[in-house]
Amino acid sequence: MATAAAASASEAEAEPKAGPKAEGEEDEAKAARTRRKVLSRAVAAATYKTIGPEWDQQEEGVSESDGDEEYAMASSAESSPGEYEWEYDEEEEKNQLEIERLEEQLSINVYDYNCHVDLIRLLRLEGELTKVRMARQKMSEIFPLTEELWLEWLHDEISMALDGLDREHVYDLFEKAVKDYICPNIWLEYGQYSVGGIGQKGGLEKVRSVFERALSSVGLHMTKGLAIWEAYREFESAIVEAARLQAEAPRLAEYQAYIDFEMKIGDPARIQLIFERALVENCLVPDLWIRYSQYLDRQLKVKDLVLSVHSRAVRNCPWTVALWSRYLLAMERHGVDHRGISVTFEKALSAGFIQATDYVEIWQAYLDYLRRRVDFKQDSSKELEELRSAFARALEYLKQEVEERFNESGDPSCLIMQNWARIEARLCNNMQKARELWDSIMTKGNAKYANMWLEYYNLERAHGDTQHCRKALHRAVQCTSDYPEHVCEVLLTMERTEGTLEDWDIAVQKTETRLARVNEQRIKAAEKEAALAQQEEEKAEQRKRARAEKKALKKKKKTRGAEKNTVDEDDEKEWGDEEEEQPSKRRRLENSVPPTGEAERGPDADPGLVGVELPSKPKEHVAAPRRDVPKVLHDSSKDGITVFVSNLPYSLEEPATVLRPLFEACGDVVEIRPIFSNRGDFRGYCYVEFKEEAAAQRALELDRKSVEGRPMFVSPCVDKSKNPDFKVFRYSTALEKHKLFISGLPFSCTREELEEICKAHGTVKDIRLVTNRAGKPKGLAYVEYENESQASQAVLKMDGMTVKENIIKVAISNPPQRKVPEKPEARKAPGGPLVPRQIYGARGKGRTQLSLLPRALQRPGAPAAQAENGPAPPPAGATPAATEAPKMSNADFAKLLLRK
Repeated sequence: MATAAAASASEAEAEPKAGPKAEGEEDEAKAARTRRKVLSRAVAAATYKTIGPEWDQQEEGVSESDGDEEYAMASSAESSPGEYEWEYDEEEEKNQLEIERLEEQLSINVYDYNCHVDLIRLLRLEGELTKVRMARQKMSEIFPLTEELWLEWLHDEISMALDGLDREHVYDLFEKAVKDYICPNIWLEYGQYSVGGIGQKGGLEKVRSVFERALSSVGLHMTKGLAIWEAYREFESAIVEAARLQAEAPRLAEYQAYIDFEMKIGDPARIQLIFERALVENCLVPDLWIRYSQYLDRQLKVKDLVLSVHSRAVRNCPWTVALWSRYLLAMERHGVDHRGISVTFEKALSAGFIQATDYVEIWQAYLDYLRRRVDFKQDSSKELEELRSAFARALEYLKQEVEERFNESGDPSCLIMQNWARIEARLCNNMQKARELWDSIMTKGNAKYANMWLEYYNLERAHGDTQHCRKALHRAVQCTSDYPEHVCEVLLTMERTEGTLEDWDIAVQKTETRLARVNEQRIKAAEKEAALAQQEEEKAEQRKRARAEKKALKKKKKTRGAEKNTVDEDDEKEWGDEEEEQPSKRRRLENSVPPTGEAERGPDADPGLVGVELPSKPKEHVAAPRRDVPKVLHDSSKDGITVFVSNLPYSLEEPATVLRPLFEACGDVVEIRPIFSNRGDFRGYCYVEFKEEAAAQRALELDRKSVEGRPMFVSPCVDKSKNPDFKVFRYSTALEKHKLFISGLPFSCTREELEEICKAHGTVKDIRLVTNRAGKPKGLAYVEYENESQASQAVLKMDGMTVKENIIKVAISNPPQRKVPEKPEARKAPGGPLVPRQIYGARGKGRTQLSLLPRALQRPGAPAAQAENGPAPPPAGATPAATEAPKMSNADFAKLLLRK
C-alpha cells in the first residue's frame, strides 16, 4: 500500500513538470525506469553473494539503501507524498545525462581511460546489463583491464550464467583476463569456477589443466601463490578420497594400473612412492615385491634402499623362493660380505617352501654365488673346497630333508650334480671326478634317457678323450629306451669320422642287434595291445547280446502278464496293474504283498493260507497309483528361459509344489514340468520355465542347493543331440593357488567346524564339502582363501593335522586332467587294419586292472612310432589266431586226468 501511495503521489507531482509531454509517453518512461531499477537490484544481489560485505561499503547508495526503500517511502507518504520519488527520479536523470555525456566524450576520444571506467560504473549502477557488457568489451579491446575490473566483470557474468553455453562464455572471459597481467586472484577464481563444471564431459581434465597453468604462471608468487597451491591440493585430496571410497581393498588392480602409468613417465620418486603405497595394502603379494625389487635393482641401484626392500620382501613373503634368490643376488651385487650372504641363505632354507623344486632353486642360486667366488687359475683354494663341500651338502640335503618331507628330491634330472660335473671338467680339469658324478647320475634312473647320455658324450668330447666317448656311446646304445635310433646314429657318425675298421664293425653289429631287439619288443607290445583291444570288443559284444536277451525276456514276461490280466479282470481292478511293469529294485519296498496266485502256487507257501479269502476291501498297496499325466513335448525354442533340474528325491509326491517357492525367488515362473514314468513315479528331474531369461540365469545359482537331503542340480537347458559336447561343470579344473584341496576328513565334519579350523590361517572366502549324488559326504573339501599367500600358509600349518581322530591331507587345488574316452570308430584307420587302443580297454583304466606291459615299452603313439622307428607290425587280425591256445573239450580234460 505504501508503494502504491508513493507511486500515485509521484504521478500527481510529475504532471506540472511534464509540460507538453503526452500521458502515454510519461507511462512509457516510468515503465523503463522501473525495469532499470529491478535489474539494478538483481545485479546488486548477485554481486553481494559473490563478493560479500565489501560491496556494501563500495556501493553504499545502492545496496544499503535498497533494503529500506519501501520503509522510507511508506514513512514519508503521509507527510510529503512525492518527495522521495522526485529525489530518485532527479538522481536517475542526472545519471542518464552523465552517461550521455560520457558516451559523447568517448565518441570524440576513444582512448580516454577514465571515461570508460566511469561509464561502466554508471551503467552498472543503472542496471543496463546489455550496455555495460558492450562498454566492457570495447574497453578490453583498447586497454588491458586491471584485476579489479576483470573480477567485477567476471562476477557479474558468473551470477547470470545458467547453462553450459553461458559457462563456456565465462571460460572465454577468464582466458582473456589471465592474459593482461599476472593476477593470482583471477587464476584462483578461474580454478574454483572450473571445479563447478567437473560433472560435465571432460570436467576433471579441465580443472587440472587450469590449476596446472595457474601454477606455471603465478605459483611462485611470494604472497599469493600459496593460495593456488592450497586450492589445487584440496581439490586433488577430494578426488583421491572419493576414489578411495569407491575402490575396494586391497585394490591391487588399481595400483598396478597406477604403477604402469608412473613407469611410462619415469619419475623415480613417484614410482617409489606408488610402490610403497601399494605394498601397504598388498604386503602379501609376492609378484608386487618382485616387481618393486626388480625396478630398484635395474634403475636406482642404491645399496641401502635396495637391500632394505629385499629384506622386507622376504619377511613378508618368506614362502616365495624367487624373493630369496633375488635377495642373494642383490647382496652379492652390492658387495655384502660372505658371512652375511651365508646367514641369509640359511634363513632361506628354514623358510618352509611349499614345493620340493623350490629348494633346488635356492641351492642353485647359492652354489652359483660360491662358484663366482672361486679363482680357478689356482689349483687349490679355500673357496674351491667350500664350493665342493657345498655341492656335497646340497645333494645330502635334498636326499634327506626334502625327500623325507615331499616324498621326492625335487631334482629328478640331477641338475645340481650335472652342474658340479661341468665345473669339475671345464674349470677344474678334473675329468675323473666328473665321470664319477655322471655315473651317479645314470644310476639314479636316468640311464634310459638318450639326452642324458648325449650330454655326457658332449662333455667327454670337449674335455675328455675318444676312448671314453666311445665307451659312453656303447653304454648308451645298450641302455637307452626312449630314442635308441638317435644314439645309434651318433655312435656310427663318430666311428665314421674317427674310428678304425674294427671300431666300425663293432659299432654296426651293436647298433643292428640293439635296434632289432627294440623292434621285436615293439611288435610284441603292439600284438598284446591289439589282443587286449579285441578281447574288450568281444566282451562288449557279449554284454550287448546279454542285454538284448534280457530285454526280450522282460518283454515276453510283460506279454504273459498282460494275457493273465485279461483273463482275470476282477483281480486287476482290485489290485491294480502290478504285473504290467516290474518296479525297479531301488523303489521296491519290503512290505510288498504278492498277488494271490503267487501266494497259492509258491513252493514254500503255508498250507494254512490256501483257500483263505481276501477281505473285500484290500489293504493299501505299496505301489503308487497310476497317474494320468499327459506327455508334453519340450519346446526347444524356450531353452533360453528354461532350466533343467535333476538329482531330486524320488519320494517327492508333488515336485512342483516343493520347487515353486525356491524358483519364484529368482523371477516369475511360468511352469514347472516334472517328469514321471509310465507307472506315474517321479523320475527325479523336471523343467522350470521362466518369463525372462535373466530369471533363468539367476536360477542357475541354486545349483547344489539341498532339497530334502539331496543336492539339487540346476543346469542350462541344452539339446544334447544338437550339442553333444556340451558339459556343465561349475568349478574350475585348473591350478588355483588360492584354493586348498583337503582329503581325509571325517564324514561327520560340518562346514562350520571346517571353517573354524581354516580361518585361523587367513580370510576364508568359501568352503565346499564334496558329496555324492545322495548328499552324503565323501570326506573331501575345497577351501578358498583371499589370496595365494594365505593358502600357502594354511598348507604348511594344516597338512597332517588331526581332525576328529582323522589325519587330513592338505594341498593346493590342482585337479588332474580328465581323459576323454576314445571313440570306437576313431580306432579304425581308413582302408587299413584295426589300430589297437590303449592297454586299459574299452571302459578306460580301471582301478583293479593290471598293466601287463612293462613301462619301458609303453608308447603313446604306437602306429606312428612303429612306422618311424622300425618295421610295421603285421595285421592285428592274424596275430591272435596264431597265438591263442586251442579250446579243450571234456574228453581232453579226462585224458589229462588219466595221464596223472
